[in-house]
Amino acid sequence: MDFFIVMTSIIDMSLDGLEIKFIKILRMLRALRPLRFLSSNVELKLLVNALISSLGGLFNVLIVLLVVFLIYSIVGVSLYSGKFFYCSDDMYQLHTQQECEFAGGKWNVWDHNFDNAIRGLISLYVVSSLEGWPDIMLQAIDITDVDQGPK
Repeated sequence: MDFFIVMTSIIDMSLDGLEIKFIKILRMLRALRPLRFLSSNVELKLLVNALISSLGGLFNVLIVLLVVFLIYSIVGVSLYSGKFFYCSDDMYQLHTQQECEFAGGKWNVWDHNFDNAIRGLISLYVVSSLEGWPDIMLQAIDITDVDQGPK
């Protein structure tokens, strides 16, 4: 392993001025250098083996989580489909697409919506990751009816 890492480093240094995709792959292989430590450390090897053997159980949990998200996404589609629209000009004054386009605005839909199950899954992921949930919450508070702007 050491010989391979040294040889790839020498090849990388000798072809320094060239932009070859193969050389970039060789540079990425240098990240495997810490794996040498696994062969000498028994406790770390045991920990990595336990982590690899738990991947099956983690995959089962992921499938169950995906099914639960899909159920809530379908509920979100049935409750909120077509309700996350707004006018780019003045969203709280122009409530319909005709009013918006007559005033010169553009009728848009928010990035995170429940118009279909995939968009609903993405919105639920954003909410569950706690990253952008306030935006989705404020948009959901302002919704009124299908194809109507926020109030």
